[in-house]
Amino acid sequence: MVDPLTLLAFVPAALALNLTPGADMMFCLGQGMRFGPRASVAASAGISLGGMVHVTLAGLGLGALVAAVPWAFDVIRWVGVAYLLWLAAQTFRGGRNTQTGAVPPSAFRGALIVSLTNPKVILFVLAFVPQFVVPEAGPVLMQFLIFGAVLSLGGFVINALVGVFAGGLGRKLAKGGQALRWISSGIFVALAARLAVLERA
Repeated sequence: MVDPLTLLAFVPAALALNLTPGADMMFCLGQGMRFGPRASVAASAGISLGGMVHVTLAGLGLGALVAAVPWAFDVIRWVGVAYLLWLAAQTFRGGRNTQTGAVPPSAFRGALIVSLTNPKVILFVLAFVPQFVVPEAGPVLMQFLIFGAVLSLGGFVINALVGVFAGGLGRKLAKGGQALRWISSGIFVALAARLAVLERA
């Protein structure tokens, strides 16, 4: 379905993108700091699933619709902003933060929502992945899914590792629950602000 040389060229480009800090990495970092390594892995899985949804939509041609309809972009964006601010408020009002090893439902579900409500992801996929798609090589959707799987797998590993390492810092900060709440809430507010000022490419 995909030419091996094309895939070989795609892998380092995808890895470079995975290593670039963004909303996905920051969310996993926040989950790792507050709840520990297992939560960061769950959050990374949610981000990866959201990325695959975006890739599938782009492969089906729906990404072009989102890019062409300004109000659809803005609706998705502001839903994401509202959700992140809600997470910030919930985190700040929460009780003392301790890493018990339990994975909160918000880790995976929240990461998935953050990914799905970030229209920049689908616009990016729409601009980046087609450069490697060769219609003559086979079904376009299948090629999108293969490239998306490479992106998602790399992102899962890198974001999970970031969260796992952040868990060590979180254990130290957990002794002062208020400081950890401030930091975690600040991450969500920063992500919301970043999404709020996002403009269509």
